[in-house]
Amino acid sequence: MKGFGRVLERSLLRLRKISPVASSSSSHRFISSSAVTSPIQRGPLFSSINPSKRQNFLSSSVLNPWTVFGGQKRSMFIQTQTTPNPSSLMFYPGKAVMDVGSADFPNARSAMNSPLAKSLYGIDGVTRVFFGSDFVTVTKSEETSWDILKPEIFAAIMDFYSSGKPLFLDSQAAASMDTAIHEDDSEIVAMIKELLETRIRPAVQDDGGDIEYRGFDPETGIVKLRMQGACSGCPSSAVTLKSGIENMLMHYVPEVKSVEQEMDNEDVDAELTSQMD
Repeated sequence: MKGFGRVLERSLLRLRKISPVASSSSSHRFISSSAVTSPIQRGPLFSSINPSKRQNFLSSSVLNPWTVFGGQKRSMFIQTQTTPNPSSLMFYPGKAVMDVGSADFPNARSAMNSPLAKSLYGIDGVTRVFFGSDFVTVTKSEETSWDILKPEIFAAIMDFYSSGKPLFLDSQAAASMDTAIHEDDSEIVAMIKELLETRIRPAVQDDGGDIEYRGFDPETGIVKLRMQGACSGCPSSAVTLKSGIENMLMHYVPEVKSVEQEMDNEDVDAELTSQMD
């Protein structure tokens, strides 16, 4: 998260030399994807993850790289990526995980609707699970070693994809649409959602987490966000909020005065459990 905050700060310094995307004299201040992308291309701020930082693992167990399924031997090439949170690790199964959006499971109870999340919570030491577009972020307790956890997590992921089970038991379960723009949204809210979805969320997901828009108070100018995945409980999440997300939103939307983190009861319980562990 610290790296993300510093990159955002450098990007904003560079952006201040560029004319605003939407001028105050314009009658319509909505930022389209092309308008935002045009002056600031996907440079270092949202660069792809460096493949050299990933660790590769081809196995369904510690030593046996093959799984018998339907009379045939199958394997998966799984990569891991570290995150700014030392207690969280990203696992890339080489397959799509979430078709749209993301899903956060802050505790075992919330994972009951997902066979994969439930299986991962069955591993001793796992404290949080998060699904991204093509990765699974797993957070562990402080006293548990990754050397012990990783083989079990690899096996759980491979077993899930070999089983053919759906990611969610409830077919109606949909990805979070917190940044979907509705007809009754004001120009300010629409602008905030667009920036979160197109400019901020990709960078946060590169760190193995996500953000959820929780609302904007026009009287105080406060934007409420919920941190998910590796970003939740990360020591540098406050830096991400203030030096990164807050600066970018205030740069484009003068009405935004502050960004604050909002936590659900399950987030508080997960954090307390982690501290007790």
